[in-house]
Amino acid sequence: MIQGRIVKGIGGLYFVDTNSRVIECSIRGIFRKNKITPTVGDYVKISLLEDNKGIIEEILERKNILIRPRVSNIDCAIITFSIISPSINIDLLDRFLILAESQNIENILICINKCDLASQEDINNIKSLYGNIYPIVFTSTLKNIGIQDLKNLMDKKVTVFAGPSGVGKSSLINAMLPNASLRTGDISKKVERGKHTTRQVELLEAWEHTYIVDSPGFTSLSIDFLENSIDVYFKEFRQFLGNCKFYDCKHIHEPSCVIKEQV
Repeated sequence: MIQGRIVKGIGGLYFVDTNSRVIECSIRGIFRKNKITPTVGDYVKISLLEDNKGIIEEILERKNILIRPRVSNIDCAIITFSIISPSINIDLLDRFLILAESQNIENILICINKCDLASQEDINNIKSLYGNIYPIVFTSTLKNIGIQDLKNLMDKKVTVFAGPSGVGKSSLINAMLPNASLRTGDISKKVERGKHTTRQVELLEAWEHTYIVDSPGFTSLSIDFLENSIDVYFKEFRQFLGNCKFYDCKHIHEPSCVIKEQV
């Protein structure tokens, strides 16, 4: 059998990069029977058929998986928001960060796009909120600001761009990879939401040993599936957890809460 990585899935077919070539593959019926769905980013073992196509025989263990966008084995998550048009939603940004933290992604950074439209006060506010917790890159595709900084942070990693529609994820990827030619859309001035220009998840080889995932945008994110209390997913909380008076402290109304004292 040959080992490779799923770089694209569409219509029940999966395209597996084996380093030497990309092979169109179907899956064994047992996967459907057991309700197992291969995912872009999965390492798999395949057997070759006579027509130079293949069939996926085994999905290797994943180190992580994102639910939406659905992609596995991610090294870096770039949580992408625009500061204006559409205006940044801090609550939603926090939810994306929580989701990324819950999936044990080693490198998480924040990208604030369209910074050329923002005031210095807007930029300083973002820095004051997150600057001591996560790397932040301020970008503008129109002014070519921060593009090289993003490329440096992504080098030799598999990176997913995640964020709402209309913040410029596809435009950023196009700026870094002119040959990718991902479609971009205008913002609806009425509702300040982006048109959904990305229709499928695909792993793009940016340069050697460096891959980018572009994914459908969305404007809401449920974290109800998380089994643990979400306080463990806030990086700035971790050194203080376990020191509150009550072991099940929610850090809201309880007395002698170390988190509230730090705030």
